[in-house]
Amino acid sequence: MKNKIGIGLMGLGVIGCGVAKVLLERSEGISKQSGSPLVLKKVLVKDMSKKRNVDLDSNLLTTNSDDILSDPDIDIVIEVIGGENPALDLVKKALSSEKHVVTANKEIISKYGPELFTLADENKVDILYEASVGGGIPLTNAFKQDLLASNITSIQAIINATTNFVLTSMAKEGFEFDEAVRRAQQLGYAETDPTNDIEGVDAMYKVAILATLAFRTNVTPDDVYREGISKLAWRDFQYAQELGYAIKLLAIAKKDDGAIEARVHPTFVPQDLLMAQVNGVFNAVQVEGDLVGRVIFYGRGAGPEPTTSAIITDVINIAQDIKLGFSRRPKFGLSRTKKIKPMSDIDTRYYIRMRVTDTPGVLAQIAKTFGDLDISIASALQKAVDEKTQSTELVMMTHPARESAMQSALGQLENLSAVREVSNFIRVEA
Repeated sequence: MKNKIGIGLMGLGVIGCGVAKVLLERSEGISKQSGSPLVLKKVLVKDMSKKRNVDLDSNLLTTNSDDILSDPDIDIVIEVIGGENPALDLVKKALSSEKHVVTANKEIISKYGPELFTLADENKVDILYEASVGGGIPLTNAFKQDLLASNITSIQAIINATTNFVLTSMAKEGFEFDEAVRRAQQLGYAETDPTNDIEGVDAMYKVAILATLAFRTNVTPDDVYREGISKLAWRDFQYAQELGYAIKLLAIAKKDDGAIEARVHPTFVPQDLLMAQVNGVFNAVQVEGDLVGRVIFYGRGAGPEPTTSAIITDVINIAQDIKLGFSRRPKFGLSRTKKIKPMSDIDTRYYIRMRVTDTPGVLAQIAKTFGDLDISIASALQKAVDEKTQSTELVMMTHPARESAMQSALGQLENLSAVREVSNFIRVEA
């Protein structure tokens, strides 16, 4: 039983400043929720002299991690440094020092989660990471507690606010990709280097975490197929709308006959589904299970406020357990076996946009290419002829087909003399 619970904060960037502000400015309310006063004792920074958006006593700041790791009065370490190094090493040392950890670090949880969970168990402490996926949307605790009784079969998620804002700008305002990214950067929704967002890396980390929680086995980023949104053009959104779809960067995890598929890529989503209506910087996660049916979690997925909310909630939960003297969370076991379905074995529908010569028999050649690979065409749209190049744009939708067959078809189409260019290729999910 402790009269005070000490907090060590590692990292004082945008999120770290938000966490420090809440711990200081709302200390009375948080302490009431926790059952004990929470005291911010040390903050690890790189540069002591850097000006920050929070007023902290200089005595709280340190550049030496041992000032947190070796302090017996610090019970909970909050890690908001981000990235793999040095965050992973510091989190391991904190757990080994019998300190509870709260982290927002999706990269280390997705890559090293089971190792960190085992280390926490060995040292009789907790590691909580609600802020690593979905910002302020309560996801990880829902999987670890509320959904435990249900056999989860699928997850479809929009879990990157930057890409969702970019895609919304392209769909609603007619921006091309580069222009939409610049706008996101100007508004503070995209980093100066947005690669991790627009190429699907961030979503890959997050869906690995969600799949691990949902299917009770260790799904790593290496198990996730990934494509970004940089190849999308405004014309794709124009055709999607005409065909009754929205385009989203969808993170998908499914389990069927013991095999897990995990993938991140641009996706056609029917306009009448709720996932198609998730716009701007909002995120949504749709979960399906045998007992729970279909459940959708929705909210702001990024920004300092939602992330801070998730971090502080985890801190309060751990503080309550410290006060009680035991952890109230059920143990979350992970199976050591897993079977990952290769992307080549995925079955789905497809959208293909190509530029072809304006000559008789072109459609027949393309149809034969698909037919030889057991790919059935659902619809075809031919647009106006470009008189200068004597070419036209052809848009096709297929019935469900095997990914391996579709990739073979795309390669063969590129070699047809009548096909000038396969401009884009997007998977379709119902």
